[in-house]
Amino acid sequence: MSATHTTSRPASAATTPLSRMTALARAELTLLGRTKGALVAALLVPLVLPVSTAEFTKEMDLAQAGLNTGTLILPASFGFSLLFAVYSVLVGTFVVRREELVLKRLRTGELRDLEILAGSALPSVVTGLVQCLVLAAGCSVLLDLSAPSAPHLAVVGLLLGLVMCAALAAATASFTRTGESAQVTPMPLMIVSMMSSGMVFPLELMPDRVASVCELLPLTPVITLVRGGWTGDLSASEALGAGATAVAWIVIAVFAVRRRFGWEPRR
Repeated sequence: MSATHTTSRPASAATTPLSRMTALARAELTLLGRTKGALVAALLVPLVLPVSTAEFTKEMDLAQAGLNTGTLILPASFGFSLLFAVYSVLVGTFVVRREELVLKRLRTGELRDLEILAGSALPSVVTGLVQCLVLAAGCSVLLDLSAPSAPHLAVVGLLLGLVMCAALAAATASFTRTGESAQVTPMPLMIVSMMSSGMVFPLELMPDRVASVCELLPLTPVITLVRGGWTGDLSASEALGAGATAVAWIVIAVFAVRRRFGWEPRR
């Protein structure tokens, strides 16, 4: 009597959250490269705006605020990158993928909700990170900036800014109906941030009451931490306060995404 042999099929390679997000990020990067408008917003605008800001600073008494052109332009360039390369681009990405039913199809597979959002955001976040590093090197050379006095503050500020802008983009996408309106809905936060978060006009030159309100804006703690990293003038309590404000905005944005983010086209 002959023995019966069974041939087992090789088990499929197990996937991990990191591998799934990486695969989604590669696909999203390919799509991003085909979108000319997003590429211009992500790559060119943040490099051009600091130049116009430098011209604007000539009319300011920066010494009164304890700043110079470099310590104003460098944090501002980080802010421009976060707003254009991360926040604005991701609002459009989330909305367009939702309207094209891409997000709905992704949810039927192995990807979890957080993995879908994180994987979709990863190319823009990495673009913003690399861009900030390039801008830091360029500003240090062109504006004769010395090395940061407290680099850990600048690193923490940048990382908080990347996470915050990605979360705020998902929150903004939750009430953005179409890809066309995705070009408009990010504008209020972008304009307010550029004018009132210390990017173009330092909070130190504002009236005290106005400055105290501006300190609560989403991007203000990021600019404060990055600038404090270079100047070294930020006290421990001020750094903790800025960090707490940034974390609070991240929590608010995540809560809004969990409550309102839609995975199917809005009717």
